[in-house]
Amino acid sequence: MRESKAKKAERIGNILRILKETYPDAKPELDFNNPFELLVATMLSAQCTDKQVNKTTAVLFPVYGTPEAFAALTEDELAPYIKGCGLYKTKGKNIIAASRILLEQYGGEVPNDRDALTKLPGVGRKTANVVVSNAFGTPAIAVDTHVFRVSNRLGLAEAKDVTKTEQQLMENIPEADWSIAHHWLIFHGRRCCSARNPKCESCTVREYCSEYLKNQKKQK
Repeated sequence: MRESKAKKAERIGNILRILKETYPDAKPELDFNNPFELLVATMLSAQCTDKQVNKTTAVLFPVYGTPEAFAALTEDELAPYIKGCGLYKTKGKNIIAASRILLEQYGGEVPNDRDALTKLPGVGRKTANVVVSNAFGTPAIAVDTHVFRVSNRLGLAEAKDVTKTEQQLMENIPEADWSIAHHWLIFHGRRCCSARNPKCESCTVREYCSEYLKNQKKQK
């Protein structure tokens, strides 16, 4: 039997309420002091853990912490600092190119505009959403691997790609909660709803989780 709109809204409301209670400390786990540092850290985080990025930027930012500093670098000069984050050649090339564009077109400032950000080399919609949300307080939902997996398992979205997942999350979650819900979902993905062997038995939202309820029905 198909879930009614009212039942779906009630279920999603319960999920969000419980996630808020479960992760009251949810926040960005990348270390940064300004929008530019967040932009660079997020670019480095592709296919890399936040923990490793923080280790890298703790050494990198005190030496090169501004668009001017990065723009003056060669890729070979930057490489030793960011090698530990993986894909360092592509990331280094993009960070340097993006820094030069920021200087040439934006006076060295990171624009508070998603479309402008996605025109920078190496900056996709997810990275742009992370920056506008966490650096500028603009409501946004950045869909990374954790958000994609967890939101579709829970039934906050029913989509096969990140773009549709983001659209559905924006429809199903109140705009005031977009940015913090992103962090709730990431925390839940890292601490409970892992890609392999999710800890369903200790999950605080399992009674409202579409995937869990579907699996329970199969076992009966």
